[in-house]
Amino acid sequence: MPVSDIHGRQSPVSIGLLLTDGFALMSYASIIEPFRAANRLADGELYRWTHISIEGRPVTASSGTAIAATPAMDGSHAYDRIFVFAAGDPAAYRNKDCFAWLRRMARRGSGLVGVSGGPFLLARAGLLDGYRATIHWEHAEALREEFPGLAIEGGLYVIDRDRMTCAGGSAGMDLAVELISMDYGVQLSRQVADWFIRTEPRPAGLSQRAGVKTRFGTVDERMVRMLSAMEGALEDPLPRELLAREAGVSLRQLERLCARHFGRTISEIYLDMRLDHAAQLLRSTSLSVTDIGVACGFRSQSHFSRCYRARFDRPPSKSRSAATV
Repeated sequence: MPVSDIHGRQSPVSIGLLLTDGFALMSYASIIEPFRAANRLADGELYRWTHISIEGRPVTASSGTAIAATPAMDGSHAYDRIFVFAAGDPAAYRNKDCFAWLRRMARRGSGLVGVSGGPFLLARAGLLDGYRATIHWEHAEALREEFPGLAIEGGLYVIDRDRMTCAGGSAGMDLAVELISMDYGVQLSRQVADWFIRTEPRPAGLSQRAGVKTRFGTVDERMVRMLSAMEGALEDPLPRELLAREAGVSLRQLERLCARHFGRTISEIYLDMRLDHAAQLLRSTSLSVTDIGVACGFRSQSHFSRCYRARFDRPPSKSRSAATV
């Protein structure tokens, strides 16, 4: 199908791919590959893209793959859309030149798209104020803490006027297919989806994570109610009696159910959940070890360190070092 016959558009959509060191190849590929496929299927150039880095040097992905990039320029050209790919700890990225460039591009009319941790960079640049947004679930807590006024949602992607945000990973394909539909129509977007064996579309607001039943491997509604109550109170752990009340059973019965389903006590399940959350915060935020301990319900730093070492065979500080290598 000739390019000029698709949705009446005569010029390709120009895309800037702003990469920062440590970006995830999965998030990058799930965005760019649908646009490449659209060009192939249309037998023409519907999308044209440029790899960009603030310094103009090659950018290295988390896997070690290097991608050549051109410097972010202040010329008259404004991309139709700029996709921002951040590293594993976007909260640690504070390049003022990057934020200033993004603000200039926004003033020139470029749509801005934050992918995975990319929304953190847009927020730091002041470009998400007044917009709905999402971010990868690992970074959501840190983003809400630093920017409590932002409207952060938990879905796969959000399109709010000229600001688009995406949870990253495979959700990038969901966003890219939707953008192709907006640019060139549903027929082409369906062809692209078929190309990548995406047989069923996923709605933008679909939860990023599996529910409690799937993650914990239980269908017992009493266990589900208990686990949900635990997840909702990690900073201020609930007493066992209240958890039993949430589950709708006696405390003795709840202990028997936990032993039967998980082979552990209520307290052991709750402690592991809090420690797993601490490990996730160590990987994905710049919060201090002390603050993370408090956020996970530990009132004593020494108690937190002992429990963490017992579960993961290393202190919290070493987990942070391993995560940032």
